[in-house]
Amino acid sequence: MDTSSCKTMWLAHISSDKTDVQTVAEHLRGTAALAEQFARPFGGADQARLAGLLHDIGKYSPEFQKRLKGGEKVDHSTAGAQAAFALRQLEIAFAVAGHHGGLPDGGAQGDDALSGTLLGRLKKEVPDCSVWRQEIQPGEAARPPQIPRDNVSASFYMRMLYSCLVDADYQDTEAFMQGAVPRGGYEPISRLLERLQAYIAPWWDAQNELNRKRCQVLRACLDAGSTGQSGLYTLTVPTGGGKTVSSLAFGLAHAAAQNKARVIYVISYTSIIDQTAQVFRKILGQENVVEHHSGVEYSVPEGKVDPMLYRKALAAENWDAPVIVTTAVQFFESLYGNRPSRCRKLHNIADSVVVFDEAQTLPVGYLRPCVAAIGQLVQYYGVTAVLCTATQPALQPLFEQLAPGLVMKEICPGTAALYEFFRRTTLQQGGELSQQELADQLVKSPQTLCVVNRRATAQTLYALLPGEGRYCLTTLLCPAHRKQLLAEIRDRLAAGLPCRVVSTSLIEAGVDLDFPTAWREEAGLDSILQTAGRCNREGKRSTAESLVTVFRLQGQQPPAMLRPNLDSARHVLDTFADPAGPQAIEAYFSFYRTLKGDTALDKEGILNAFSNGFQGRAFPFAAVAQRFRLIDNITATLYIPVGPGAELVEKLQAGQADRPLLRQLGQYAVNIYPEHLDRLLAAGAVGPMGDMGYKLTDLSLYDSRTGLALDVETGKGIFL
Repeated sequence: MDTSSCKTMWLAHISSDKTDVQTVAEHLRGTAALAEQFARPFGGADQARLAGLLHDIGKYSPEFQKRLKGGEKVDHSTAGAQAAFALRQLEIAFAVAGHHGGLPDGGAQGDDALSGTLLGRLKKEVPDCSVWRQEIQPGEAARPPQIPRDNVSASFYMRMLYSCLVDADYQDTEAFMQGAVPRGGYEPISRLLERLQAYIAPWWDAQNELNRKRCQVLRACLDAGSTGQSGLYTLTVPTGGGKTVSSLAFGLAHAAAQNKARVIYVISYTSIIDQTAQVFRKILGQENVVEHHSGVEYSVPEGKVDPMLYRKALAAENWDAPVIVTTAVQFFESLYGNRPSRCRKLHNIADSVVVFDEAQTLPVGYLRPCVAAIGQLVQYYGVTAVLCTATQPALQPLFEQLAPGLVMKEICPGTAALYEFFRRTTLQQGGELSQQELADQLVKSPQTLCVVNRRATAQTLYALLPGEGRYCLTTLLCPAHRKQLLAEIRDRLAAGLPCRVVSTSLIEAGVDLDFPTAWREEAGLDSILQTAGRCNREGKRSTAESLVTVFRLQGQQPPAMLRPNLDSARHVLDTFADPAGPQAIEAYFSFYRTLKGDTALDKEGILNAFSNGFQGRAFPFAAVAQRFRLIDNITATLYIPVGPGAELVEKLQAGQADRPLLRQLGQYAVNIYPEHLDRLLAAGAVGPMGDMGYKLTDLSLYDSRTGLALDVETGKGIFL
């Protein structure tokens, strides 16, 4: 289209090649229709539609029209927020104000126009855009009646509304900027359930008692999924009981029976997410499973007109696939986040089944806000949540406080009998050992697993072992190489060849390996039992000879963050004859929380910040997003340009930023802590890639068998 003939039109976007335009009215109505659709599952359709109609009315100004042609930056979102506030639509005002730069803090009455808070921006003078009323009729909208009026519930709803607006805005913009973008096309949940049933069909003819018991667990999950109502569930199955596939079976059966949109699988460890996703893809098909754990955040700054930035923002995941595999960090930091790329997926959590794998690893310092978030999702957004673990963390008392009336239901009955049946190992104390003494002990066993608390320890022990059949598994390896090594390990174990593996805790969950013996550096009881789950997993040896040895490393103090875990584990080991039983596990978590104290369950005061304000600011969305960090040290993404990763990094540097590329790049990335990054930068070993992360330039610092070298690391980081 010749844009010279459109001088009297109010434009929202001009295509990159200047040949096409989208009017503001077209964009507002398109965004409103999508937002309305997204919010329908939780009753927010009317307000979402109104938010879509108002979000860009600031573009009805001569100043913004000049900006489209290269003029000065213009704030075009504040006008919509002011219009929403004038309509007594506070929730919409927040969403519109933050649809580019992030949800702002509510602020205080004394805030001025430059404060950046919502109350401050309501006082800001903006370009005249009153002509919008000639083309847009806002209509009326009411807040969903089921959402309580308390500030915690209100803030949660505002984020959901914000998510609908941001995703709708991005998708409508994407459709214009890139043409008809293919979305959806996934197989329906009913078909995925059929795929699962076909995959597990051979299992029902189990030839031994162990597999028959696993089938019993699987059947219980399918039955409970098909007949159970939406709500809060637990799946408490000992390690080796087949929780991963069984929990997926519950999720798909329940989603099919209750007409839910998707299954979201939340994993605590970034290091094993690729393994779980790989299992799910094998069962359900490559195209139906999305793996998402990147912490990269994109946004289009207020007043910026940059197609490249738009492409990066549009590449952010919105979780519209039927099966999502993600991390606890991504899941909960998004629920308490404020940035567009973090929050745009939130509305797709509604009306889903969410499985929290290894629920005992929910971070204690944020346990109350995490439990509160789960309660909100289940009570008001049509979510069925499943706390899935071998070591159930006894959260019912917290749910009673934060989500009254929400009762956990166990999917698989007879938990105590299951624990007795799946007992495969004998725990023993190994005392204090030097690293050389530990290595000497490992050499005595042709096949053994040793799990330690630090990555540096893993690499040192690896160097002390004989060359044949030694392996080092840590998060310093990119996922592609971890997959290769795990495949080798499985082959060597099956063939009876020497196979000695030193690993950090990444191997403790979601990794189906079976060693004759195992060693575990002192840690929490849940971690010790997870390591035990990799020993005699298939029950081919006697319990007495399948030894799991717990040891201390000479000259090493336990990491400060692990001391409460160690104290609780020692308490249980001293008190219970059977430290692997359900009663001992419940006592472990109860004692642990007693040691930490109630205030430690929300160490940043997240819930209080919304209930009572933060530093005089109501609804402190931006402040809380900065404080809610499940991992204390924020990591940076370092891309490793080796093998296929080299070409992928080149494409990223060339400006290609779409979802398929970012998904592939995740297989050649390592997340590193600030101290490590500083040393690498000082050594000239990495190069920045703008807001996309960093690239390793000194490839001598990376080994496909041991990962990124720690020579430049301070040693202060704790890697679990």
